[in-house]
Amino acid sequence: MTNGMARPVGAGVLTILGGLFILVGGLAFALIGVIFAVFGVKSDVFLLGLALGLLTILVGVLMVAVPSLHSLWGALAIIFALVSIVVALGGFVIGFILTLIGGILALVWKPPTPSVFVVEAHRVPPPG
Repeated sequence: MTNGMARPVGAGVLTILGGLFILVGGLAFALIGVIFAVFGVKSDVFLLGLALGLLTILVGVLMVAVPSLHSLWGALAIIFALVSIVVALGGFVIGFILTLIGGILALVWKPPTPSVFVVEAHRVPPPG
């Protein structure tokens, strides 16, 4: 019998919080892009931070929803945390740190093992 926590909830929550900070950092980066656009420099690169923030939040939700793929979600969270430094100002560093820790926790998470084992017994006749 397992306890009710068969999901990497802590990893998911930290990744979602980090994704929110990355989303806000991406918004700030997009506003910088608007300032550049006023001066004639247009680029879609400034929108990558918003997309990365949304993807990071999605990965955090999937950590909790599909725990069997925790290694994949953890690896993606770590990659997104590293990319956020470039395209979302690292989510003001807080998003980077929270997402990185969430990704690491997802990678090292192990599902709980059952604490009750069922053993089948056989009746053996006494020696003659």
